[in-house]
Amino acid sequence: MSPIREFIASGVLELYVLGAATPEEVREVERMAAAHPEVRQELNAASQALGDYALAHAVEPRNTVKALVLATIDYMERMKHGELPASPPRITSASRPEDFEPWLSRQDMELPVDADSVYAKIIGYTPAATTAIAWIRSASDFEVHHEEHESFLIVEGTCNMILGEKKYPLAAGDYFAVPLHTPHRVEVTSAAPCKAVMQRISIS
Repeated sequence: MSPIREFIASGVLELYVLGAATPEEVREVERMAAAHPEVRQELNAASQALGDYALAHAVEPRNTVKALVLATIDYMERMKHGELPASPPRITSASRPEDFEPWLSRQDMELPVDADSVYAKIIGYTPAATTAIAWIRSASDFEVHHEEHESFLIVEGTCNMILGEKKYPLAAGDYFAVPLHTPHRVEVTSAAPCKAVMQRISIS
């Protein structure tokens, strides 16, 4: 077997594509790929195969997960550009939408026209609590929390909070605390998106 074929068969190209090669191996792969078209071709094939595998086994995230990931990125960018951390009040059965007026009245706390079915803007974060304004156009996916207490304060629109086979109708001003270990989802019943202040409190 030629040295080039031995190099290709060594598995180092696959390690390179996976990001698991050592710095020395990375330099050697790049040197060999630049010098030998056969190595470059095999490297491209390995990259394509990995991409095809990833697409074939991709799992669509729950729409609530995607919304909160994007909201977290947005919040970090806002902090980076000078916004000061805030401490929204804890949501309880006595809470009212006006308690969150400093955030609800902000011009940047609006639902974009092209937003996904679930959209959120974080208004307060600590390791123990996350508070966000959330908009749901039609329904959220089922989710369950084992280590966080989740509560909602409806600001606009109407919805059903669905826990198993039970539906709890909610309207503006209503509060709902989701029990731990309970699959739940929000189903919007109004023509306009349901807007709520959502809060997750860690139990640890």
